[in-house]
Amino acid sequence: MPDPRLFFDHNAGAPVLDGALEAAVAAARAGGNPSSVHGEGRAARRTIEMAREDVALLAGVAPERVVFTSGATEANLTALSPRVTIGREEILLERLLVGSTEHPSVLSGGRFPPDRVERLAVDGDGVIRLEALAERLARAAAVGERVMVAVQLANSETGVIQPIAEIARLTRTAGGLTHCDAVQGAGRLRLDDPALDVDTMALSAHKIGGLPGTGALILRRPEVAPAVLVPGSQEAGRRGGTQATPGIAAFAVAAAQALRDVREISHVRALRDWIEAEVRSISPSAHVFGLGAGRIANTSMVAVPGVAAETAVIAFDLEGVAISAGSACSSGKVGQSHVAEAMGVGPEFLRSGLRISIGPHTTRAEAERFVAVFARVIGRLARK
Repeated sequence: MPDPRLFFDHNAGAPVLDGALEAAVAAARAGGNPSSVHGEGRAARRTIEMAREDVALLAGVAPERVVFTSGATEANLTALSPRVTIGREEILLERLLVGSTEHPSVLSGGRFPPDRVERLAVDGDGVIRLEALAERLARAAAVGERVMVAVQLANSETGVIQPIAEIARLTRTAGGLTHCDAVQGAGRLRLDDPALDVDTMALSAHKIGGLPGTGALILRRPEVAPAVLVPGSQEAGRRGGTQATPGIAAFAVAAAQALRDVREISHVRALRDWIEAEVRSISPSAHVFGLGAGRIANTSMVAVPGVAAETAVIAFDLEGVAISAGSACSSGKVGQSHVAEAMGVGPEFLRSGLRISIGPHTTRAEAERFVAVFARVIGRLARK
């Protein structure tokens, strides 16, 4: 009997947790529109509000600061609005500064006009250049220009962690707002850390074992709210449309598990580091992206010169191993990673990056199987 497949692509979407699936099925069978006043509707509403509490615990906010969305992309697009309410005052932000290694939904600029969106440079490890950011913010403040800065907590391809606390401090000092795509940090970093002093944050359920199609916009500062993207009375008027009760119920289970996972992350990091050491032993010329920066514990992006990533991904798949050539939102396209390009890596690595992302339940035996497959696949492709 063949070995079961190895899923080493958790950053694209984690396997659905048994408890999350059970919660979704129970909510779906119960039925009821959470906006209805009858018993079934009230039961659906209770399910949503209990889930809101679990997601709030994960994010370190009060439950009323959690706005359920269709996913992190919608949460990002909602947050990236030039019209923002601060307290009772509506203000207009003149410019959006985004990290050059961001998710495509952030790089697009959301609702900011394209000519008002600027990309922030990163260093060779993919970390925002804080001095350059501080200078840009100072220029904006000098002319009375209010800005929003959008920087991810951790990169989905390399795992590199951004200095969000310092970015938020610099931005607030300059009178601006900060949005953080925290999707890859959930379950790997403490999102409830007070130092993570951003204004808004985006989360996704399916990255932590929930169902696709559910996410959340977290309003970290009670007085700050972006203009509504989807009008309606649901979600306290912040996001219209009937809530997806089954997906939200599953999100609650995944959020609770993510809180437990982040407390036991050291074994994941040890396993990732062992895999990287074995990979570099097999291919001494292999390049590990972001090796000089802090990274989330489960992620490694490796490039072997002369081995095209798209070819290697197919070869691994035929060997029963699921990895990717970068973000699942862009890896289906043949081309080089915008993340690698922004980091300024050598041309021999631009089309060779392989993302390996393990999960909290990945075992040493599975890691050893992966290394054996890596040796076979890369050994075969490197000879061509």
